Amino acid sequence: MSPDQKSNRNAMVIMAVLFFVFGFVTWLNGPLITYVKLAFGLDTDSRAFMVTTAFYMAYFFLALPSSWVLEKTGMKKGMAIALMVMALGTFLFGKYATDRNYPLSLAGLFIIGSGLSLLQTASNPYISIIGPIESAAKRISIVGICNKVAGIISPIILSAFVLKGVNELEAKVQSAPDEQVKEAILTDFASKIYNPYLVMAGALLLLGFYILRSALPEIKTSEANLQPSHSENAKDKTSIFQFPHLWLGALCIFFYVGAEVMAGDAIGTYGKGFNIPTDETKYFTSYTLAAMLIGYLIGLFTIPRYLSQQNALKYSALSGILFSFLAFVTHGYLSVAFVAALGLSNALMWPAIFPMAINGLGRFTEKGSAILIMGIAGGALIPKAFAALKEQYDFQATFFFIMVPCYLYILYYSVKGYKARG
Repeated sequence: MSPDQKSNRNAMVIMAVLFFVFGFVTWLNGPLITYVKLAFGLDTDSRAFMVTTAFYMAYFFLALPSSWVLEKTGMKKGMAIALMVMALGTFLFGKYATDRNYPLSLAGLFIIGSGLSLLQTASNPYISIIGPIESAAKRISIVGICNKVAGIISPIILSAFVLKGVNELEAKVQSAPDEQVKEAILTDFASKIYNPYLVMAGALLLLGFYILRSALPEIKTSEANLQPSHSENAKDKTSIFQFPHLWLGALCIFFYVGAEVMAGDAIGTYGKGFNIPTDETKYFTSYTLAAMLIGYLIGLFTIPRYLSQQNALKYSALSGILFSFLAFVTHGYLSVAFVAALGLSNALMWPAIFPMAINGLGRFTEKGSAILIMGIAGGALIPKAFAALKEQYDFQATFFFIMVPCYLYILYYSVKGYKARG
């Protein structure tokens, strides 16, 4: 094995750990919606979905500043700083959730999202350009497996430590003889979040220091191994606005992340629409992530040998439309199962969209990556729209008419949008 190959292998191991970490943190949002609605006595799902709004809007506001930070620090140091920011946000969320201060708890989630914005702005192009761009989806699938394994585990762990016996707790709150007893019950419940988040904050801080001192190689995006025809064209560009495939890709990520969060974080609320008990719905996020894991395994063994990134995205979008329709025309656990199956549809979308959208950007790669990361704001707005609209309209119809347009646009990008060149 050559020194470059060994260096790249070690980098892949470190990146796999990082993707595990932000998968673990990100996919806690599903059960957190259940937690905050009960702990803070929220009267609507729309207010509880501020969890995803605060978390994912950080990507929109912090992605471009993250690219400026990375230009100064480099990708390696930027990743370390990101983990430390996440540690701060995790500590603050645990503290203020324990105090039942909802606005400051949301501020903690915003800080976590800010750290993740910096981490993803660095790590996604890093994993895309560490090898040939045409096999980037395969590398993203490898680290994506770690991400989704973490996503399966984290809701189970949070449910075990924080949401255990939540049905009985809901009954106690409803039968509380007065407001003082009710508040005491909820305060005791809210405090269960503190220790798990304190441990997470410590782990993130330690990992940040490890990355800082690690042998993770630095990569200059201007020297990235991009497709020659496209990277040569990038030399003639003077502005990030001269890459239409990038901007169309950012919109594609907006719709993709919105659909992903709908299938992953909103699935518990969707299940509650069928009066499925909270003790069961709190695990539904893990089912979606299990389906995504299967999708990543498919990508690992098929891309690019049997399936191009473009075709993987096209077939994923078509299956998303199909599963959304099947969820709409069925009921109960079967309908929930089709929502969980959307995890399979969503799995290969990020691994395909990201490298397709940054391909050929050359020296604009950091800024292009930041613009794509801004698209993650779809996870803030689309689920929030679902939570608000389902209070006025049938929740299944609302879900269907939100999801299908998302997948139709993704289908367009897979067929035509990614080809747009300035």
